[in-house]
Amino acid sequence: MNPKAPLPSDHDTGRSSLKPIKGANRNLRKRLSLQGEFALALAPTSVILAVLAFVEVLSRQRLLFASLASSAFLIYLDPQHGTNTVRTLTISQIMAAVIGLGTYLLFGSSYFSAGSAMVVTITLMIWLDVVHPPAVATSLSFALRAGNETNVMLFGLAVGVIALLIVLERCALWLLARYSRSGETR
Repeated sequence: MNPKAPLPSDHDTGRSSLKPIKGANRNLRKRLSLQGEFALALAPTSVILAVLAFVEVLSRQRLLFASLASSAFLIYLDPQHGTNTVRTLTISQIMAAVIGLGTYLLFGSSYFSAGSAMVVTITLMIWLDVVHPPAVATSLSFALRAGNETNVMLFGLAVGVIALLIVLERCALWLLARYSRSGETR
């Protein structure tokens, strides 16, 4: 397959993952060439692999990876969506980590702690208009944390990862603009 050739249209393949739901007042994210799609996915994948290595050295909190990988992939999928703005990503992830840690300190590592963290996180994300779905997993990760790492280290690690994801968002937007422009000149 020619990597510079455009992908078949969603209509031709039946793929609908990038389409807005029926009745939504939102444009479809323009499909890039296969090379463009892989280039857009490279940055989030690289960041998550680097973070995975970094966290493995410092901690045993592997549950955190699921939420961060999900954030990175959402940024790849639609970097211009409101769910993936710097404000939304930062506030929701930090808030979720604090809430999860707070429920852990109050109730220990339990289903009640996790459920409470999840409900409070979802409620505050909606109320503050900072809905970023992977933050729900972050609250669960902190509420169910295992091991004897210090709370400060885990929170600092989460903030550091969020900073990397913000840089990743900017990179994804730049790549999307670059590949969209190069596709128009063909």
